[in-house]
Amino acid sequence: MLDPIVNFFTRMFQWIGRGIGFAVGVILWPFMWAGRWYTQRGWILKAVLGLALLMLIGLYGYFIWNTQVWSNFNPAYAEAYKFTRPAGTAPAQPAPSATGETAGVEGEVKTCTHSAIVQVTADLIDFNVNENAWISSMILYKLGLFGMDWDRTPFLDNKASFQRGVNQAIRRTTVELVDTLGRVRGTSQIDQNLQDARGAITFDEETWYFGLRPFGPKTPTPSFYRTAASSLRAFNDRLMKCEVVFNARADNLLQFVDRIASDIGSTSDLIRDRSQNFNSGWFDTRADDRFWFAYGQLYGYYGILTAAHHDFQQVLDNRGLTPLWNSVEGQLKAALAIQPLIISNGREDGWIMPTHLTTMGFYVLRVRSNLVEVRSVLDR
Repeated sequence: MLDPIVNFFTRMFQWIGRGIGFAVGVILWPFMWAGRWYTQRGWILKAVLGLALLMLIGLYGYFIWNTQVWSNFNPAYAEAYKFTRPAGTAPAQPAPSATGETAGVEGEVKTCTHSAIVQVTADLIDFNVNENAWISSMILYKLGLFGMDWDRTPFLDNKASFQRGVNQAIRRTTVELVDTLGRVRGTSQIDQNLQDARGAITFDEETWYFGLRPFGPKTPTPSFYRTAASSLRAFNDRLMKCEVVFNARADNLLQFVDRIASDIGSTSDLIRDRSQNFNSGWFDTRADDRFWFAYGQLYGYYGILTAAHHDFQQVLDNRGLTPLWNSVEGQLKAALAIQPLIISNGREDGWIMPTHLTTMGFYVLRVRSNLVEVRSVLDR
C-alpha cells in the first residue's frame, strides 16, 4: 500500500537532486573550463594571470573589509567634546553699522577664540576620509556587482550611504560658514579659507582616476575633502589669532537652523516616498540606502548642532532656548540608537516584517519639527 507513495517521493527527490546538480554544474562550468585552459598554458602566461588574479582577490578583499569595518564609529561622539572659551579671552562686541552705531542684533561677533562648529565639521571630514576609506569613489564600488550599481543590491553599500549622509551635513554647514557665519555682514568680504573649504567639499563624491603611484586606481575625491578639512582648521587657527571673525548673532542662527531644517525635510520626503511606494519588507534593496543616508545626515548634524550650542550659547540663554535645544540634541541621539542589522521597509500595519524606514522617518520629522520651533522663537 505504501510502495507507490515511497516510489513517488524517491523519484521526486532524485529529480530534485539532478536539478540541483545540473544548476551547480552550469555555475561551475566556466570556472572548470578556465581551470583546464589555464593548466594548458605556458609558465609565463600562468605567472602573469596568477598575479593578476591575486591582485584582483586582494583588491576585493580590501574593498569588502573597508565596507564592513566602520572605524571610530560612535553615535555618542558629540559628548566627547568639551568646548570651553580660552582663558583670558572675552567676547567681542557686536560690529558697528555703517552709521557708526552698534548693530541692534542679538548675539556677538566672536574673535580671538575658536568655533566649535568649524572644529566638528573638520573632524567629521577627517572621520569620513582619513579614519575610514571613502567608499563611493573606490573603483570596485563604481564597477558594481556584475555591472549593477551596489546601491541597487542589498550588499556592501550601507557605509557608502552613511558617509554620503554625513557629507551632506558637512556641505550644508560649509555653505552657511561662507555665506553668514564667517563674516560680519552679508556685504563683507568672504573668507578665503572658508571659500576653499566649500569648493573642495562640494567635489563629486564618486570621482576616481588612474594615478601614477603604485597599485593603479586612485581616488581624488578624498584628497579634495582632506583639503576642505585643512582649510577649516586654518580658519580656526586664524580665528584664535584674532585675524578673522565668527558671527554668532541670532539672525545667523535663525538662518542656519532654517537651512538645516530644510535639508532634513528633503531627506524626510525621500524616506516617505520610499516607505509609501515600496513596501517590500526585507526585499526592498534600496531601503537600506535611504535609511543609512538619513542616519549619516543625523550623525553629522548631531555633532554640528551640539557645537552650535557652544558657539551660540549667548543667544540660546537670552531667548530661553536652551531646554528646547537640549531636546533637539536628545532626539538626534535617540535616532542614532536605531541600528538594525538588516533594514526592512515593511507596511506600517504589517506584523511579519518591521518598518525600519518609517521609524527613521519619524525621528527625522521629530528633529525637524523641533528645529522649526527653534526658528519660530528666534524669529519673534
